[in-house]
Formats: sequence, structure tokens, C-alpha cells
Amino acid sequence: MNRKLLALSAEVIMVMVLLLPSYAVCPIGEAHDMAIGEPLVRKFPGQEGTIKAAWIYVGPIGDYGWTHAHDRGREIVDQLFDWLETHYRESVLPGECLSVIDGLVDEGYTVIFTTSYDFLEATLEAGEKYPDVLFFHCSGDKRRANVGTYFAEFYQLYYLNGLMAGALTKTGKAGYVAAKPIPEVIRHINAFAIGFAETAKQRGFEEPKVYVRWIFEWYDPERAREAATALIGEGCDVLAFTEDSPTVVEVCQTHYDDTGEVIYVFGHYSPMYDYGPDVIVSGQLVHWEVIYADILEKVKDGTYTASNLATVDYWWMLNESAVELGCDFGMPINPKFEDDLRAVSVEDTKTGQGTMSAYDLVMLRLEQMRSEKPHVSKVVGGELVWTKPDITFDPFMGPLRDQEGNLRVPEGDRLGHDDLWTMMWFVEWVVGEIPGEQPGGGLPTEYLIIGIGVGIVIAVVAIFWFLKLRRK
Repeated sequence: MNRKLLALSAEVIMVMVLLLPSYAVCPIGEAHDMAIGEPLVRKFPGQEGTIKAAWIYVGPIGDYGWTHAHDRGREIVDQLFDWLETHYRESVLPGECLSVIDGLVDEGYTVIFTTSYDFLEATLEAGEKYPDVLFFHCSGDKRRANVGTYFAEFYQLYYLNGLMAGALTKTGKAGYVAAKPIPEVIRHINAFAIGFAETAKQRGFEEPKVYVRWIFEWYDPERAREAATALIGEGCDVLAFTEDSPTVVEVCQTHYDDTGEVIYVFGHYSPMYDYGPDVIVSGQLVHWEVIYADILEKVKDGTYTASNLATVDYWWMLNESAVELGCDFGMPINPKFEDDLRAVSVEDTKTGQGTMSAYDLVMLRLEQMRSEKPHVSKVVGGELVWTKPDITFDPFMGPLRDQEGNLRVPEGDRLGHDDLWTMMWFVEWVVGEIPGEQPGGGLPTEYLIIGIGVGIVIAVVAIFWFLKLRRK
């Protein structure tokens, strides 16, 4: 058995253990407080025989980021369930999504996961076109009878990364390489900035800043390299990012190899320790398999059907074991930087636990957020409603101000699901703007290249005929 199979086998065992308590926190069924709302779905007879499930990816499975992590989750559930047959299509453009779905339905796939925000409209259209197929769209906010939604949320982890960044920075300037200007990315930048400011201000940086550079692509290693290099050139000594490759980590490692200077960096989605062992501090890791296993088991036993997914919306975090703090599985903080974090003394200004090391503050916050569920969904009058239970801590507790100094979250309040899912404003410590769309009208790069090529051809033909007619 090769190394990859051994690793997958270990993950399968882990998922089986993780799933045991998941029903206590799952987004459906009898686990909810019946006094507040009805159960989200009713139980139906289960499906017999093999379930054919397919995944549609926006990037290549080798990106070592978003798509890689989803495919790792697919592989694990494929091994976990002997009644499951899986398939995937990678590097699918948004405009191709519906035709790809057509092909998968023709091949007999009855459960389809569309794993990009950009696939939302195509998924909804497919749901109407194929009412007997079950669709689950990742990161979307619209559903219908046979289209549910799901997401593994990272804002808690970005906040923890920010705490470490603020404790380690020597300049008070952090950089963020950002993919696309959508609420998911905005709230992650904000969470990182909130954590960064919390510790950096206590170390004497009166105006800590997080500088944002947009690359307008989910996967573009070259643009990510250019943005990371530019941020380092502007004096940022800490980098975080949303881009589906380890490029930013590699840039920081190369900088260290060349100069001996540490640019602290935090990985994204997949274990990236091996790409920057001298510079990576921590990161965000995802366990999509936990969500996929829960969904597929509920499809198999009949809990989920093609008529009751309109109120199925997973938003799982630390509490549900869907995400993990670390630059590698089982490594929440790179051991190289543990002593540095222990050497920084800070005050717990949020929950009153006194003075402690930055390392201990990170671990305190990790345990606080892991032990409580910050957002709970209910069905009231047939509609999905998200509530904010009383909890010890959340990164988006007030007071919080935006870049213009306006009070967005007052003391004693915090942002809930709906506010975070529509967030299109930056907190006061972020430097940068939120553009309306990417240069070129937001079209994929491939379409822009084709359009330019067609335009050149048309211009050449027009000039040819113009000159020919003039000669006559």
C-alpha cells in the first residue's frame, strides 16, 4: 500500500470518529430546539443500491488549494462508503458548468456537488432542469427544493492566524493576497485584520495595517507571486492569502533563502508546511470529508430528498470539526515559532482571562471557539433563519468600525450569519478598496484572450476589404 493510500485510510478512520458527534451539531433534523422552530427536514425512506455522486471543480485537482482539498474529501468518502461511486470533472469554467452537469446526468449521477461560488446560477438552473437529481452548491446563498448549500468556514482560523501575525510582526504591516471581491474573501480579510490588530496594538504598533492586493482569480500562481513580491517590497513582513496554490508560501521561503529575512506566512486550505518550513507559522486546513460524509449518509438513509433541500444549509466551523488550525494536519503552529509566540506577553482584552503569552492566547481562543457553536439555523414558517446564541467569544464581536470610522458593530453585539454572508466593507485596519468587478468586466482570462483574438481577425479582414475596394 503506497503512502497516499495509507494517508487516506487514516483519514477514513478519523472521519468515522468525527461523524459520531456530528449529529449533535448537524444543520438538520431533531437536534434543533423545537421551541424555536420546526425540524429542518422530515425523514424519508432511504435509497437502495449504489449512489453515484459527482464533483465539479473550478480548478485543477493539483492546485494544492481549494480544489485539491475538495478532491481529498471526495477520495475519503469514496473509501468510507462501499455503496458510493464517485467521479469528478476539474478545471470547469463557469460558462461550461451547465453542459458538464448535462453530461453527468446522462451518465446516471444522481448527486452532484458544484464546488465554486461561480457555479451558483448554473446549479440553480440545473436544479430546475433535473428535478429528480440532488444538487449541493458550495458557498452559495440560494437554494431550491433539490438544491442545498454547504460551506466550511475559515473566519475563526483567519482570526487566529491574525493573532499570531500581530505577535510576530516587526513592522506592524501585514499583506493579504486576495482572490475575488466577494463576501467570503472580505470577511476572511477582516477576521485576519481583527486578530492582527488585537496583538500588534499591544506591542506598541498604534496603527497596525493589513494591505490588500487583488488578483481577481481563484487560481493564478503568477499573479499571486507578483502580488506577494510587491507586498514584501512595500514593507509587509507578514502575508496571508486566498489563492489556490502554495505560491505565496514559496515566495516567502525563497525570500528567506536569499536574504535570511523571515517573512511570516500562513497557509491556505491544504497543508503547506513543506513549501515553507522556515517561514510558515500556521494556516487554515479544511475537512470537506466531514461535510460530504454527513450529506451522503443523509441522502442514503432518505433524510435528504429532491423535495426538501431548500432549507439545507451547512455552515460548519471548528465546533463541527470541519476546519482545523495549522500549516499541516496535527501541527497547529510550526514548532519553529512556538517559543517566539510564548515570548510575547499580551492581555486577553475580550474575555478577561488576564495576561498571558500570545501562544496561550491563541490556544485559549481556539478552545473557546471550538467548544461553542456561534451560528444556529432554524426553520420558522418554512423559511431558514439563522440565530446568534450566547457564546463566550467570536472574532466579530463589537465594537468594530469600518475604514471610514463608522461604528458597524456596537459593544455587546456581534455579527450574525446574514451580516457575514453579505459583508462588503473593510474594518478600520485594512488598507485597500473593494472593487466592483475585475478588470475586463469580470470575464475569465480565457474569454478575454479569445475576444481579443477575434477582434484582431475581424479588424484585419475589414482592412483587407477596405483596401481592395479602394483599388477598384
